[in-house]
Amino acid sequence: MSWYVLLLAGLFEIGWAIGLEYSDGLTKPVPTVATAVSLIISMILLAQAVKDLPVGTAYAVWTGIGAVGTASLGIFLFDEPATLVRIACIGVIVVGIVGLHLASGGH
Repeated sequence: MSWYVLLLAGLFEIGWAIGLEYSDGLTKPVPTVATAVSLIISMILLAQAVKDLPVGTAYAVWTGIGAVGTASLGIFLFDEPATLVRIACIGVIVVGIVGLHLASGGH
């Protein structure tokens, strides 16, 4: 169950990271509030996940999910470059996330 909570925490991390772009430097009230709420939810869920998962593993996976999701959405939403090197590096992060999950026994 902790892995699902961690996945959800990572999804909310993507939400607040993308929200930073929409908030225009935290100057637009509605996107700023949505960003802050997403950040708080993400942290609460991460805190719940580390009750059962090693903090180093959970933090690495949480930031990895956020990095992969944010970089991917940056390509699709904000026309950020989708170079082969960039996509390959995103893939390496995914491999790392999966590897950490497998190395932990997937519990």
